[in-house]
Amino acid sequence: MTRGEHSSRDQDQAPITLSRDPALIPQLVSLETQAAQCMPPSLASRLLFHAAPAPLLFHSHNVAPELTPEIYDFLALALRAYVSPWWSKITRYDKDFLPHISAVLTTVIRVLDRRIQALDLPDLVFHDAPAIIVQHYRDYRNAAAKTQTAYATGGAASLSTLFAHLQPHMAISPDGSLNREYYRQIVDHILKACLPPEEYAPEAERLIIREVVVKVLIDDVIPKITQPWFINRTILDLMGPQEEPIFVSQPPVPPSTSTSHTFLVIVLSLLQSFSGMCLALIHTYKQTMSTIKLVQQSPPRTPQPPPPAFVPSVPEPITRTSSLASPLSTTSSISSHTYASAIPTMVATDSHPASFGHHNYADQPLVLLSELVSAQERYTSTITLTIVSMITASMTPFMDKLLPHMLHNFLSPAFILNVTRTAKRTMFPNGYPGPQPPIPSPEEQAEWRARLVSWKGTGVVALLLPLLLGPDSSKTLESALDPLSDAECNLRLLVFLLDRILVGLFPELSGS
Repeated sequence: MTRGEHSSRDQDQAPITLSRDPALIPQLVSLETQAAQCMPPSLASRLLFHAAPAPLLFHSHNVAPELTPEIYDFLALALRAYVSPWWSKITRYDKDFLPHISAVLTTVIRVLDRRIQALDLPDLVFHDAPAIIVQHYRDYRNAAAKTQTAYATGGAASLSTLFAHLQPHMAISPDGSLNREYYRQIVDHILKACLPPEEYAPEAERLIIREVVVKVLIDDVIPKITQPWFINRTILDLMGPQEEPIFVSQPPVPPSTSTSHTFLVIVLSLLQSFSGMCLALIHTYKQTMSTIKLVQQSPPRTPQPPPPAFVPSVPEPITRTSSLASPLSTTSSISSHTYASAIPTMVATDSHPASFGHHNYADQPLVLLSELVSAQERYTSTITLTIVSMITASMTPFMDKLLPHMLHNFLSPAFILNVTRTAKRTMFPNGYPGPQPPIPSPEEQAEWRARLVSWKGTGVVALLLPLLLGPDSSKTLESALDPLSDAECNLRLLVFLLDRILVGLFPELSGS
């Protein structure tokens, strides 16, 4: 190699060598800063902050740093889509209206974040939500048993009509449509509880925010998520992709003449299966011990103290929403007395969260599982769930730590960030509200339901599933999906769940 080649090679490598020099790090940082400044500002920066840096949105350390720009981007897209078109027709020179609405929404989001931190989430997920779903299943099956009988006005009343008599709610009219005024009052109360008096006083901004929220909730979100096909598709997505068989059947091979060769193949196959089982057991043991250690060392997950209110006095309860905690207790059904007793506990838990004693978080989910699979109709299923209940009852202190630990791991900052991004892409696919996605064809809906009904599980689940579902698992799964197959009945379930969440975040809505 000549001297010229050496010199040219050194020149080619010179930038790489110099870039590692610590003396050049400030220059590199300056170049990166200049490159970032040359990038065009985001939509939120241009529309809401006039190219100024966005203020900090969340003060909690449990929030992903990328969530703040995603929330601001979502707000900018929503205001540009729902407010800017008609406001620009009124005046094209007022550039401070959208930033002012954004400031109001930012204040509401901060207060909601503090109230969510103060919410007893495990009690909501493991106690009250299963109780509401259990009551939904019992009332649906009770109404289904009365169809085509004298109880159904001579067989003329439909299933949804009978179900509406068992679960009345003031937010749902007799024809099954939602009452917009009900949710207008709730949103207005939320704004009053979250905003200081000077920000709550302007009526124009408050009404715009209220109408946009009510419109998106009633016209876009609720009608879709209450559809049976949407629920079936969501369950399939949570179950993950359909697993393909690992072993593919091979064409028959002519028998070998060597007996020793066949014996050796059998022995090696047994050794391979045994070693795979041992590795799986070792991995399961290590994972279990690691989880137990983390749960035992984790601090108790108690809700934080409630956030300080902006207004000096507690907002007065809304007269029309006094049934937020009580309408479920008025449910007239065979099993309504079991659910009515849960309502005072529900409200008392929000106002005075229990700090002592055991919560017994595993009890109500097991009751829900028993109701889903109709375990009382099969002796084997009843015995299986009874044994599981006895085991969980014997280790209640550990289960009261394990279940909240699993819940908080599931609701991780990455999960919340992913949900926010998915919602933004779904509602604003090209930066503007996209057309409503087409309703799946009846063939697709039937296929999704058939996939759920034919689910058999894998591994150990496939071996234990007959003990829980009985000999005909497809029939049991079909019965478990039936209470979710009517959109009007699902609407009442969603309204009650939403009421429970609102009462948890704003206990004053219950009137207590």
